[in-house]
Amino acid sequence: MLSTLELRSIIESSFLPMRCQCTQAQDHSLTVRVFDRTSDRVDLTVTGINTQQLTSSRAISNLIAGLREDLKHQHLKQPRRANNSF
Repeated sequence: MLSTLELRSIIESSFLPMRCQCTQAQDHSLTVRVFDRTSDRVDLTVTGINTQQLTSSRAISNLIAGLREDLKHQHLKQPRRANNSF
């Protein structure tokens, strides 16, 4: 099993160039926050991630893919700004 520091590094770097912050709770679960690149607003917060299930590269990859999917859905829910051209 990877250390919490290694898990944090893998998860946080997977969201570059966005800023991602992983913190560990007393129960050893992780909270992941992903921030908007320009405003530093929190775009996604996921709590209660069980680190004991992150024992393989596949499990970590699946977690990151799920977080990216959640982030994508968060962006779809946000209202568009008038100056955005989509």
